[in-house]
Amino acid sequence: MFSWFGKVSFVPYSKVADFAVHLKDGRLMGSLCKKCGYQTFPPRADCPECMSPDFSFQEYSGRGEIYTFTRTTAAPVGFDDIAPYTIIVVELEGGGRLVAWQGESLTEDDVRIGRPVQVVPRVWEKGEEIKVYYTAEQPGTTWNKAPAPHLG
Repeated sequence: MFSWFGKVSFVPYSKVADFAVHLKDGRLMGSLCKKCGYQTFPPRADCPECMSPDFSFQEYSGRGEIYTFTRTTAAPVGFDDIAPYTIIVVELEGGGRLVAWQGESLTEDDVRIGRPVQVVPRVWEKGEEIKVYYTAEQPGTTWNKAPAPHLG
């Protein structure tokens, strides 16, 4: 499953492996500690507050605000064909941060610290690999989701 991110996990088992399935289904899932109620994104197998291994998946709305960003014009090899591009760190409503590409619904002037955005999980299925990534879009942007979560 983690090969969907472009890297293969050599760990034979992960308590949070279903995270990748949820992303592919179009859902942003964090973890909720069943012992103390601490919520994290991305999900963690053990609670960073009380160290309990007992958690459930909690769906995030994807709403957040721009925490920081960088515009790349002189890209490294492998990314030079898509430069210039903007990478955004989004502080999610409910806690946690993630890295997203600037989405098509945001202009260069829209990208500023503190601006509300909607994070959208994307699936790229060209070739043999599946890649899952995020884009930061205008608030209220919608996307396709699979039926209600069926895992974790």
